[in-house]
Amino acid sequence: MKKVGIIMGSKSDLPVMKDAIDILNEFGIESEVNIVSAHRTPERMFKYAADARDNGVQVIIAGAGGAAHLPGMVASITTLPVIGVPVKSRNSIDGWDSVLSILQMPNGVPVATVALNGAKNAGILAAQIIGISSEVVSQKLITYKKQLEKKVIDSDNKL
Repeated sequence: MKKVGIIMGSKSDLPVMKDAIDILNEFGIESEVNIVSAHRTPERMFKYAADARDNGVQVIIAGAGGAAHLPGMVASITTLPVIGVPVKSRNSIDGWDSVLSILQMPNGVPVATVALNGAKNAGILAAQIIGISSEVVSQKLITYKKQLEKKVIDSDNKL
């Protein structure tokens, strides 16, 4: 059963979005990955968002650059949690256009927004959402957080 849907506006977003795929794999969470453009394939985007729950998706991670309408448009269609990843694209204004397009959603259409190119954090947030109802995922997150703590302590001890 699919757990997290990872979508992006174009193939050029994949190097950034791969971080979400990798961390979800690390937590043992299944994902599906698709290119779904809000501007070039609006019917495909609408169908993806409308059918996601029936297809077993529990959380959607949507990455987009430039005008970055994909996360917000998907959130307007589904009741699933949507996590937006602003992607610094080649035609971007230092990524601010993407950040603001995802961050500044109107009331009633929330999109959780991570840092510019922050797909790894999007994957971790998706795992935390799934971890609410999955003890297995919750335990993996606890272990992951302890590893983060250990890295800091080890670094401090080496000073």
